[in-house]
Amino acid sequence: MQRLHASPAQDHALTVRGQAKDINAARGLQRSGGSTNASERLDQLLLRLQLPATSTQRAQLLAYLDLLERWNRVYNLTAVRQPQQMFTLHLADCLALVPILAARAPQRLLDVGSGGGLPGLVLAIMRPEMVVVLNDAVQKKCAFMQQAAAELRLPRVHVAHGRVERLAQAPFDCITSRAFSDLGTLIQLTQPLLAEGGCWAAMKGHPPQAELTALPTEIDAHVETLNVPDLDAQRCVVLMLRRSNSITSDAVQGP
Repeated sequence: MQRLHASPAQDHALTVRGQAKDINAARGLQRSGGSTNASERLDQLLLRLQLPATSTQRAQLLAYLDLLERWNRVYNLTAVRQPQQMFTLHLADCLALVPILAARAPQRLLDVGSGGGLPGLVLAIMRPEMVVVLNDAVQKKCAFMQQAAAELRLPRVHVAHGRVERLAQAPFDCITSRAFSDLGTLIQLTQPLLAEGGCWAAMKGHPPQAELTALPTEIDAHVETLNVPDLDAQRCVVLMLRRSNSITSDAVQGP
């Protein structure tokens, strides 16, 4: 992804425009319905997840939802259409992953099959010191993620278009996926990209027992429940490491 270098005057103009977009994003989501506006709902969500966030991060999260909703009308980035549903099914879901990954403190993260930037862009907002590479094989989705990273002022986010098995990158200490493939395929395609001591973090609904059972013997897996506020569905993340770097004494831990 090419980086553009702006002059101080351009930086100021971008900041002013960005603030205006953040305000419009919050207003737009408030109009979508409900007695609680988007900003208040986000504050409540962050409190329930016990996630500290700056005013900049809050504004970025709201602006990201607005971008996702507007681009989705044309580019079909996600099957979820309503902003209120996007808030819970996408934003809250991905924010629930933040504390688990924060405990491992990755410095370089690859998000495979990122689509609309989920969970990669949300993680990048909440962990701005982390380098995040968003990968997808669909050009229109990459175009959205590149535009979103620029508008949200996320200089450590990079977009890599193409099949992940052809990706040429320095190793990552965390590889995430949300709706990419089964666990075995994820490991097979991305194993060369995982650094020594790194982990995979695959977001799932119910713990995928058949996929866990089929994992190679050299992979240890640990399932952690994701408690997503207001989501009436089971969610989890499967953390996987090469056996020599195991995070758990059990080869596979069920729900």
